[in-house]
Amino acid sequence: MYNVYLKGAGLRIILIEPEIPQNTGNIGRIASALGAELWLVGRLGFSMTDKYMKRAGMDYWEKVNVRHIHTLNEYYGIMSPNSVFISVRGTMPYTCIENSDADIVFGNESSGLPPCIYENCHSKLYRIPMVPGIRSINLSSSVAAVAYHLASKSGFIGLC
Repeated sequence: MYNVYLKGAGLRIILIEPEIPQNTGNIGRIASALGAELWLVGRLGFSMTDKYMKRAGMDYWEKVNVRHIHTLNEYYGIMSPNSVFISVRGTMPYTCIENSDADIVFGNESSGLPPCIYENCHSKLYRIPMVPGIRSINLSSSVAAVAYHLASKSGFIGLC
C-alpha cells in the first residue's frame, strides 16, 4: 500500500457512482500521486477492466488503494465524521475545509451528489468557485483541485 501521505485515516477520495472511465482512471493517478485511498461507491458506469479507464490510469493502478463499496447505504455506515462533500450547490468554498485529512466526496458526472446528501449533510457542502453561468468543471479536475489543496494544508507531508 502506498498510503504515505497522511497519518491516521489518511486522505480518501470518494466517488459516488462515477460514470466516465477516463475520469476515474485520471483520479486513480491523482490518488496514487498523493498516496490517497480511492473509494468507488455504488453502481459504476463502466467495468473496472475498461480499457479507457486503464489507459487514463496508465500503470498507476498497481499503486492505488482502491475500494469498491457497493451501495450508498453501506458507505453511510462507514463514513468518516470528517467527510466533506464537493458540489456546485455548496455554500462555502473548498478552501474553507478545516481538516486536511477529510474524506472528500464527489458525485457523478451527470447528476452530482444524491439528493439525500443535500438533505442530511448541508453543513458539510463545499463548492469550487467559478464564474456565474458555468455549471461545473470536469470531475477529475475538481478532485485534483481539492485534493492538492488539502495536501498543501498539511505541508505536503510524505510528498517530494
